[in-house]
Order: sequence, then C-alpha cells, then structure tokens
Amino acid sequence: MTQQFLLPSQPIETIAEYLDSAGGRGLEQALRLGELATIDLITSAGLRGRGGAGFPAGRKWLSVREGGAGLRFVVANGAEGEPATFKDRMLMRRDPYRIVEGAAIAAFAVGAGTVYLATKRSYRPEVQALTRAALEMTGQGMLQELSVNIVEGPDDYLYGEEKALLEVVEGRDPLPRLLPPYELGLFATASAIGWEAGSRPVSDRDESNPTVVNNVETLATAAHILANGVEWFRSMGTAESPGNVIVTVVGDVARPGVHEVEMGTPFSAVLEELCGGALSGRRFKAAFSGVSNAVLRADAFDVPLTYEDFAARGTGLGAAGFVVYDDTVNMALVAHELSRFLAVESCGQCPPCKQGSLAITADLAELTSGAADDEILGHIGRRLRNVTDANRCYLGTEEQVVVSSILREYPEDVADLLEGRPTSDRNVRVPLIADITADGAVEYYTRLDDRPPG
Repeated sequence: MTQQFLLPSQPIETIAEYLDSAGGRGLEQALRLGELATIDLITSAGLRGRGGAGFPAGRKWLSVREGGAGLRFVVANGAEGEPATFKDRMLMRRDPYRIVEGAAIAAFAVGAGTVYLATKRSYRPEVQALTRAALEMTGQGMLQELSVNIVEGPDDYLYGEEKALLEVVEGRDPLPRLLPPYELGLFATASAIGWEAGSRPVSDRDESNPTVVNNVETLATAAHILANGVEWFRSMGTAESPGNVIVTVVGDVARPGVHEVEMGTPFSAVLEELCGGALSGRRFKAAFSGVSNAVLRADAFDVPLTYEDFAARGTGLGAAGFVVYDDTVNMALVAHELSRFLAVESCGQCPPCKQGSLAITADLAELTSGAADDEILGHIGRRLRNVTDANRCYLGTEEQVVVSSILREYPEDVADLLEGRPTSDRNVRVPLIADITADGAVEYYTRLDDRPPG
C-alpha cells in the first residue's frame, strides 16, 4: 500500500543502528534552517497530529512559540490508553530514537529547553526503549543542552488526555485542567486560571509556560519530514491528510495487528488485504475508532483513511485504532460495555459526566437484560443530552457520541431486546490491548472486568 518509514521491519536497538538508518538528519536540518523556518516546513508539509484530533502540528508549534510569558516545554505523549490502539507502543518499541529526535526538533522550534517523554509505568518495554534512546542520543551530543526526562504514569484512561497529562508530569493525579497546554503549560504560575478557579487576580508576573503536547507518532513523523522534505511527505496520502498512518485493527477479523499504510487507503482494503477479512461464515457489521467517535457501519467500510473522509461520514479517524464487530453481535451490548468503560474512567470532577455516564450505563444494562420497555430510550436520550455539561475534557462527549450513534444506527438490535426476540448474548469486552505478540496474538487487559463503575 506504500513504503513504510515509521515502523522499521526490525527494532532499532542501538544508536549505531539509528545513525545507519539516517537518524539525526532531521534535527541537523532543523538546526540549519532555524526555528521559524522549521515550523514553516512542518506547516507546509501538512502534518496533522496522530493522537486523535488531527490538529495541524505546525500551527500548534507556532502558537506555543508565540504564546504567553514564561518558559516553553515539549511533551511527547506515549500514554496510549485508547481501546483498540497499540500503534504508539509498537512505534516506541521499533524506533524510540526517532521519537526523541522529533521531540528535540519541536523543542528547538518553540524555544524549549526541556522535553518530557510520557508513557505508562506498566509499559516496561516502551519505558526501557525510550530511556535507552534518550541516554544514547544525549551521550552522543546530538541533543546539545536539551534536558530529556522520562515520565512513567498510571494506567488511567484520562492520563492520555493532554491537560491531565501535564498534571501527572507535575506529580499529581490525572485530572484534566480547564485550559489547554498551549495556554497554560507545565509549572505555570498562573494557576488561578488553570486546574481550579480562584479569587487571586492574574498578575503581570504570572507565567503561563505554553507547552507543546504531541503524540509520539506525530513527533517521529516530524523527524522524517525534516530529513526528507515536504515534497517527499506530500507524495503520500491526500492534500488534506498527507503522509502515512499507523493503524491498529482488532476484534472480529482473521488477523488482528498493527500496520503502517498510506493515508487515503480504504479502510476496507486494510481489513481485506492486511487483516484477512471477516471470520469464516460471518459478515462485518460495525467498527469504532477507539471510544471517541461515532460508530462506522459496515456499508461505509470503503471510507479512505483520512480525517476529512471520516468526518464526512459522521465519525472520526481518531488515533486509527479500530475494533471491528461482525454480525454475531447485538450492538446494544457494545453500547453498554463502552458506556461502562467510560463511566469507570470518568474522573468525577464534572458531575454531569460521571453521574450521567453511570446512569446511562445502568439504563443500558436494564435494556440488554431484557427487562426494559420503550420508556428506557427516553431516559437514555435525556441523560445523553446533559452528560457533556461543563466538561473539562472530551470524555462526556465520547459517551454522548458513541452511545447515541449505536442506538441511532442499529434500532433493530434495540428492538430485538425490547420485544423479547432471540438475540446475541455473546460476551463483549472493551478492547484494552495489553500486548500484541510477534505472531499476532492479542492479549487484553482484564483489570476493568470486575471493577464497579462508581
């Protein structure tokens, strides 16, 4: 589908191997170009963030460089916790050096002297790989005076949310702040407008310390762009979504796994050519890109893997981590499990999100047990409308978008439960990936299986 450049066929395990693979050339080019020209190049390349939102990386870097008073920081977000996603861990295992290089390029471009490489303490191979890369590159003098630090955070889903991520870097729990990192960054003194409101007026001496938070795939891609140029990068993908993307596919496919493909590749081609299609005797029914976007029906699986094409179909590409379901699943069961996951992971700062997701999960449990009548849909609808009130992060919106899309797109599955017709009672698990082995076997976390939502 395209030539791979993000995921080498074998892990790069030494600085010598990295240098032999053209490592370091992107940083050298950035130093030659200068700060603003480096940002201009990333902007011209059209690099969009690979963490989920697809925000233009160059625009983010420029906003931090030209932002408020104080220091600048760069955070590489490898705190991967989105269900059905394993691409960041695969990248950290295969080429951690390119992540460090990309973070160093971003730091140079925005004027930062400190970088934080953030992942989870439970991700031992990834922590070891990033640590090795940072130490070896520092030892070689490649990073000059840049300070590179490893942050090992908790397994909480919200740790990967950029505002909560900064809280963890500062030594606190992953509770999202009010303002985004480019407005209120690491170790800011303007705390009155940050985590919680206060009566102290903001002083001229306050420092907001604007901070770049980029996904590790975004930063690794930036290193390749600086090394190879804008035209090379734009020769792949589409005008609005150029380059390659790392895709994870799990669930009801013959061969789950992680694959690097060109942006614009049809999702159906990934499923058929790389994942072996549906299981024998079954047909695809639905897919989700994590738990952040609306359901994608099987009749839309020909959608190209771009931000704009997924948006045109009423959903989102997200972090390109997909769980696929076939026709043996009642989708109301999926709605319940995804809602339960979000209710468990809601931090509780925003009562409409926590209490709303708990109530929606309880209603869906009643529906899937076969004990509900038509009135349950009205209850769920009212709660979905209010679950996003005053939210500090996107989790309440995820609850609203995912659950409402399933109920809207699969009314026949809901009707089967309400009318007592025989339906699937298949066990459905939220696909929190613990590991994908060399032979393609997927291991899932079970830590949430017996955890009560409250």
